[in-house]
Amino acid sequence: MSPETKAKIDSLVEQNKVMVFMKGTKLMPQCGFSNNVVQILNMLGAPYETLDVLANPDIRQGIKEYSNWPTIPQVYIDGEFVGGSDIVIKMYEDGKLQEMVEVALAS
Repeated sequence: MSPETKAKIDSLVEQNKVMVFMKGTKLMPQCGFSNNVVQILNMLGAPYETLDVLANPDIRQGIKEYSNWPTIPQVYIDGEFVGGSDIVIKMYEDGKLQEMVEVALAS
């Protein structure tokens, strides 16, 4: 990963309490897994930002190295890598995701 790509990812993760690297946008997810994450975050009513990795090949590959996680979407809350769609679904179902988002937004 180039230093520029790492700096861009660092900036996005640090500046947004909830950041999602996904295929497509929150208005037009381009895969089912990204759509799952968007639907869950919308149900929580929390503000979040997204970046379409399909429009940025450097970040699409770089985010996998950055998190040491091979798949997309990737969710970061308060600068911490949370996981992908399956993990977000599980955390939503057991209430941990809402708690994590509320703590992040309050800080």
